[in-house]
Amino acid sequence: MQTTLTPLAKYKEFFENNRRQLIDEYFDFLKIPSISSEAAYTENVKQGADWVAHYLRSIGFDVDVWKTTGHPTVFAQNLEAGTDKPTLLIYNHYDVQPVDPLDLWKSSPFEPALRGNEVYARGAQDNKGQCFYTMAALKALRMIHGKFPINIKLVVEGEEECGSQGLTGILSEKKKELVAEYLAVVDMGLPAKDIPAVTLGIRGIMTMDVTVTGSSTDLHSGSHGGIVYNPNRALAEILASLYNDDGSVAVPGYYDSVRELKKDTLDNLYMDFDEKHYLEAFGALPTGGEKKFLPVHRACLRPTVEINGMWGGYTGDGFKTVIPAKAHAKISCRLVADMDPQNSAKSVADYLISKAPPGIKVEVHIHQGGGKAVQANPNSPVVKAFSDAYTEIFEKKCSYVFEGGSIPVITALAEASKSAVVLLGMGLADDGIHAPNEHFGLDRLEKGFLIIARSIELLGQR
Repeated sequence: MQTTLTPLAKYKEFFENNRRQLIDEYFDFLKIPSISSEAAYTENVKQGADWVAHYLRSIGFDVDVWKTTGHPTVFAQNLEAGTDKPTLLIYNHYDVQPVDPLDLWKSSPFEPALRGNEVYARGAQDNKGQCFYTMAALKALRMIHGKFPINIKLVVEGEEECGSQGLTGILSEKKKELVAEYLAVVDMGLPAKDIPAVTLGIRGIMTMDVTVTGSSTDLHSGSHGGIVYNPNRALAEILASLYNDDGSVAVPGYYDSVRELKKDTLDNLYMDFDEKHYLEAFGALPTGGEKKFLPVHRACLRPTVEINGMWGGYTGDGFKTVIPAKAHAKISCRLVADMDPQNSAKSVADYLISKAPPGIKVEVHIHQGGGKAVQANPNSPVVKAFSDAYTEIFEKKCSYVFEGGSIPVITALAEASKSAVVLLGMGLADDGIHAPNEHFGLDRLEKGFLIIARSIELLGQR
């Protein structure tokens, strides 16, 4: 008696029957050194775009490689499902971070190495691994069903790791091509390997440079110490004043437009946090931020101001008795829903300038770019479809999470495409993305593949 496979079983069977080919394709993708931030790799980044374009054409997509002011963006679409079916726009990126320090890698970053069940390579997770299982799932859908159950569009960019300026710059002229009901951003992670979760939001970001000037030239600390106000001291005092004793940001009005989550959303969030594991994994205690909130709440649901770098005077070997003319800092603001990026950054800049002591000049340069926070509606059809797929594949109820990081282009992409957003992925905090020995498990590659295929099928049934 012949048994009929369930939809999920069909995708599992496809992955198992094609496992060797899929892993080989994944490794081929990883071998391309598509480092977007270094000019020496420009041709390799183009090679990455060409690889993605070729793969998508081979599974039935119409593909354009969009030129930008920077690296190319691959746009693909298949609209065979027809106008009575919704359109899902999928976002990935094919560029990767630099590999320095190279001597800390246990194997060559662009020669994928399988150790146990983990693949080690730059981009293994971020984002080539997640991009690849997305494309492989689309391949399975087409081969199993003959056509896609919904209309599919993809944007796979080559500058996510260096600011997305190229893609951002062409969104206004590409609105017609991008229009979709839903946008799935496949560049996120899980709270733990066995905890299924869909990401409901990411924080926005703005960055700025701070320059503190005290004199027209560096000064001898013996002759001028005790007379001039040292810019290093001034900078330290100004930056320290950014925070209240309870860990909150002291900038007036910084929290005024923060949108608080509704109780039903909060009740379904995965909020567990293992302080012991955090200390073991990162060598740090979770003691920063607003003390009245739990660490996981502070990490993704609250706005922050962080000091990312500060320097001034002589910092080489040995000693130089100098009072520097200038001191510098780099600051980032992570923003949550309803916070305006420009207004928030300006409030921080104005505050820093207002704290200059007599004899000190403070200048703040707010960087271009950045972006708003993204927050998905947990009741939207696309969030429900992906949540149901996670629940089915993990065999436990899907939770919701928020991500503390930022992908500035996503807000602009959602606005250009007029789509409802869902954010998802199979990454883990200890995958080593942006660091030596980045890695991604083949088990998660398979689960990501299953989630994409099953979610698209479920969307076609709604």
